Amino acid sequence: MRSKMRNKRFLLLFILIFSLIFINNSFAKGKRVLSFTDIMKFKEIKNLTISEDGLWVALNADPDRGNGEVHIYSTSKDTRYIIKRGSKPVISKDGKWTVMAIKPGKTEKINAKKKKLKPGMALLNNKTGEKITKKNITKFSFTPDSRFLIYLENKKKIEEKTKVKDDPEKTSQNKKKEEKDKINTNLVVMDLADKKEKIYERVSGFSIDKENPFLVFIQGTENKDKKILNFLDLRQNIFNEKKLLETAGGDFLKFSWSKTESMLAFILTPGKGKEIITSSLYILNGKNLKLEKALGEENISPGWIIPGESKITWSEDNKRIFSGFKPKKEAEFYRLKKEKTEKITDEQYFNPENILKKSGVDVWHWNDPLINPQQKVMWKKNKKRAYLWVFHLNSKKLVPLAGPDMETLLFNKNPDYGIGMASKPWLKKLTWDGSYKDVFLVNLKNGKRKKILEEYDGWKVHLSPSGKYIVYYKEKDWFIYNIKKGTITNLTTDIKTPFYDEDNDYPSPPSGYGTGGWLKNDSGIFIYDKYDIWIFSVNNKKPSRITMGREKNTTYRIIHTDPEKTFYNTRESILISAYSHDSKNTHFSFLTPGKPEIKKISGGNNVFRFKVRSKNGKKLLYTRENFNEFPDLWITNPEFTSQKKLTNINPQISDFKWGRSELVKWQSADGIPLHGVLITPEGYNRDKKLPVLVYYYRFFSQRLNRFNQMKINHRPNFPFYASNDYAVFLPDIRFEIGRPGFSATKCLVPGIQKLIDMGIADPKAICLHGHSWSGYQTAHVITQTNIFTCAIAGAPVSNMTSAYSGIRWKSGMARQFQYEKSQSRIGVSMWENLTPYIENSPVFFADRINTPLLIQFGDKDGAVPWYQGIELYLALRRLGKECIFLQYRGEPHHLQQYPNKLDYSIKFKEYLDHYLKGKEAPEWIRKGVQYRKK
Repeated sequence: MRSKMRNKRFLLLFILIFSLIFINNSFAKGKRVLSFTDIMKFKEIKNLTISEDGLWVALNADPDRGNGEVHIYSTSKDTRYIIKRGSKPVISKDGKWTVMAIKPGKTEKINAKKKKLKPGMALLNNKTGEKITKKNITKFSFTPDSRFLIYLENKKKIEEKTKVKDDPEKTSQNKKKEEKDKINTNLVVMDLADKKEKIYERVSGFSIDKENPFLVFIQGTENKDKKILNFLDLRQNIFNEKKLLETAGGDFLKFSWSKTESMLAFILTPGKGKEIITSSLYILNGKNLKLEKALGEENISPGWIIPGESKITWSEDNKRIFSGFKPKKEAEFYRLKKEKTEKITDEQYFNPENILKKSGVDVWHWNDPLINPQQKVMWKKNKKRAYLWVFHLNSKKLVPLAGPDMETLLFNKNPDYGIGMASKPWLKKLTWDGSYKDVFLVNLKNGKRKKILEEYDGWKVHLSPSGKYIVYYKEKDWFIYNIKKGTITNLTTDIKTPFYDEDNDYPSPPSGYGTGGWLKNDSGIFIYDKYDIWIFSVNNKKPSRITMGREKNTTYRIIHTDPEKTFYNTRESILISAYSHDSKNTHFSFLTPGKPEIKKISGGNNVFRFKVRSKNGKKLLYTRENFNEFPDLWITNPEFTSQKKLTNINPQISDFKWGRSELVKWQSADGIPLHGVLITPEGYNRDKKLPVLVYYYRFFSQRLNRFNQMKINHRPNFPFYASNDYAVFLPDIRFEIGRPGFSATKCLVPGIQKLIDMGIADPKAICLHGHSWSGYQTAHVITQTNIFTCAIAGAPVSNMTSAYSGIRWKSGMARQFQYEKSQSRIGVSMWENLTPYIENSPVFFADRINTPLLIQFGDKDGAVPWYQGIELYLALRRLGKECIFLQYRGEPHHLQQYPNKLDYSIKFKEYLDHYLKGKEAPEWIRKGVQYRKK
């Protein structure tokens, strides 16, 4: 009897499991397979903004290809608006209005050909949904009282112009009137209460105070060279502009309002001339309209000028103005002079001096601080470069803070000190080593400098909010510099826990994990190790670890929700993120530094990301995502007790076969534990072996619970391939210095074998793909193993001996540093040890390659010289190996032109379908494509 009952239960259980599998498969079968066109239509959230009271949220929902939209959401009701072709929304301070640009339609732009279509503007009443649209708008902004909308409108003005026929007698009968369109830019002030508008003609720019409805605008006159700076006080709703300043040939630039007190600083440039003349700095008090020329040629150091492009920044207390200055000789050096072309005589034609004017030679000197290509790249930046000085308003004192000998100065809200950086003495080492600098403590009151670090190779130096301490990382430890005492203390020397990168596998020294902010009154600082948050006191008290992440294999980090916040106190509750290295998910928690417990407030197999907080602090926005869930916006109160999903940007996800992700674990050939992500088709129950696409770089297992960006680009789209019945494998790689290529093989091959042993991977249908650094790895791995059916390498280095002394053309930098200290991980120069350069170069072992290879390069690649692809292609061609080289004309390291991105994506899929699924090869694979000029 019991046996019969067990059999019945077993039968019922079998029927239930079979039904669930059948339902699951049927459900999956009812969904569509993703196509490239489908990918183009998925939207992405951009330009996110929240009203100051937290009651309204606006954002861009832009597809990969096509027209975007602006979405506006009420956070307290179910109200939502969608504005077609909207872009860059701005919410008024009181939250009642949203204004945005309206872009021309994509097909409209294509059909317009060379004619430039100007954007429009839409104004939305958030409460009523009333919408006002305008055409040809170039700029818009609300006044801080939310009473007015200010915008620039381009209007066509019909101008009569007299044209004289080409007649020697030029009689009055030959005169002809011709109508010509002329663009006139109007400044429009719209009263949002009644929509009435006041128009000012010939306005080229405006700027609005942050605190009061004060407005300055630049207005032209009938005299084209003459410009007037006007002031408008809109507090009383009286449109009575006041003339502030007039210039003939110059311009008004770089308007900068203080955060409070309605103070405006701006630059007045001189008219264009043969000689470089300094600009002037003016300061306006918006409340009493007192205007003064603060700085000009008469009160700045001889040989220096204020350049027109100089940025202006106010100090937090409105007592100082920071701006840029430049040596006059430097400005003259970078000035481009156009010589007049004049008729030459026969004698001048043979004159060597005259001939040499048109010579074009670049001199590469062995002792140049920067090599010539890098000098060219830096030309534009150096041309605009200015050195920071400070003007003290109370004392009228101008203090130089930086200059050619110390080009950079960093400052925060403290009134006393800044941090200076001088990289010039160490620029030459940049070619083969890394970035070095001397670090100075700079007194903001008198400009005096004190060198505190020499030949520093670290990254950020942290100046405390009150200007009492400097904290920095160097040689695996954290140090604190007491500015008053001039003493340096090693904070971490007595702690066994490493505060340097525990996963560092580069030839360069390991970096630190960073800091999390300061405590009140500069009393301490948060510093991170790999897992935990520590508090280090400035008074040599014993440091405290305030999280227990190492025991849980979890990394905790502070989330800075308020960009204006400069410090924390030990009693406040701090929002932190937690990342599990085991499950690859994240969650939010609350931490109070003085208490040991952590309050977890979110979870699941998801990744959470904080986005923005309303200014009043009552609302926070965050996203939640996993492989199957788009990172939509969620809204919550600061306590996370009322969480609500706000957006549903891509509801079409449910229409498609998407796939699922799971974590796979294995060991490298050296016994190192490794993780990877396996993505399989939706409804897949391991009843058959799958073709596998392997995509990798360094660490990829953290993508387990991340949504894949839905774009057409050089990267394979994971849901697309899962939808098309492929498995996608994203393995982690651990590198050994001096043997990067072999390291990849030792990690990849056992990982592939793991998938084969699991019964998932079809051993005769596996493709290895990587781009850039993993493009190199791909090219090298197939010289050592035949486990892959085919391979695709994007922008691979194939010959380290020739690449070593190549140029990264985008930055102009030599590639030597990359091999000796960085990603390529060789660790020595070629002259110290040539062997690893040869052993790690695929081109020298091309005869061992038996795997069909597809190479992709843009012939304007600024990171990897594209001739690296040519070297490998020519080697394989000579050896009679299967190899196809896709050269995309005019493209950089990552394809930018949409037709090329789509072409590569299609060819990528066709290549896999042929080699992994046995589909008939298209002609470009079978025969190639004959060159034809387009």
